[in-house]
Amino acid sequence: MVQIGYKLSSEAFGPEELVRQAVLAERAGFDFVEMSDHYHPWLDVQGHSPFTWTVFGTIAAKTERVGLVTGVTCPTVRYHPAIIAQAAATLALVSDGRFTLGVGAGERLNEHVVGEGFPNSVPERHARLREALEIIRLLWSGGYRSYDGRHLRLDDARVFDLPRDLPVIAVASSGPLSARIAAALGDGLFATEPKGQVTQAYHTAGGRGPRYAEVPVAWADEAHTAAQAALRTSPWAVTGWKVMSELPNPVNFQAATATVREEDILGQFACGSDPARYAEVAQPFVDVGFDRLVLQNAGPDPDGFIDFYQRELDQRLRGLTPSGSFA
Repeated sequence: MVQIGYKLSSEAFGPEELVRQAVLAERAGFDFVEMSDHYHPWLDVQGHSPFTWTVFGTIAAKTERVGLVTGVTCPTVRYHPAIIAQAAATLALVSDGRFTLGVGAGERLNEHVVGEGFPNSVPERHARLREALEIIRLLWSGGYRSYDGRHLRLDDARVFDLPRDLPVIAVASSGPLSARIAAALGDGLFATEPKGQVTQAYHTAGGRGPRYAEVPVAWADEAHTAAQAALRTSPWAVTGWKVMSELPNPVNFQAATATVREEDILGQFACGSDPARYAEVAQPFVDVGFDRLVLQNAGPDPDGFIDFYQRELDQRLRGLTPSGSFA
């Protein structure tokens, strides 16, 4: 059966509010909550970007059942993978094994801030991600470890507090090359688009783990109200990964999305309060093999959406079955 997650929008809400929403999501029956690991919001109008690891630590202390997923952390520029290996191990311990480490090659928006530059070429980003995953795995194997890669190095480091069951690592993929990295060095897959070529490449390369995907939704009583809210705060969501990974600051995303229209939002998002539309938008993800659906609500009322999910969507979305090659 499909599992359903709630996206905590760290770009749109402050830390206290994110914790409150996570508690509500657990009560409403969501299987897990997912949160991005940003330094900047996508747009200035969103107005927030707290430190994800601190927020998740607090959520772990205030919840009992719901899973925690980073969606996603880049362990290659702003963070060294040794730091992420330590942080993920600690969060797994304090959450009693509820943590999944979602990782990816990163976005310029968040990684350029430390002044080290962000690789222009996709092959270099992939190479750095491979090395980062190898370092994390090495540190999680215990003992003092060193690593001398082309891009990343580790000098006689040890993570002292390791959980008995290590976190699942879900690797973000936008194409077959990164999907093969997920199969080789990860335990699961993470994506934002229903691309069959991604899940097929992951499966062909031997990937058998959970497959996470973000489903764009915007809840309000009326579709127009929901779409206008998404148009104000989330027009970047319709630009595609090639745009989202390259622009350096919110002002650039503001310029890049100036021509996005309400019709574009309505075409991609499930807007309004018709449960059938939510199932319609989610179905393509299930058809290509995703089994962990993350509902990313861009509507104006998070409490209303969580209530709507519990009343109208929970069983409907869990009951979706693939009609394609993954049937």
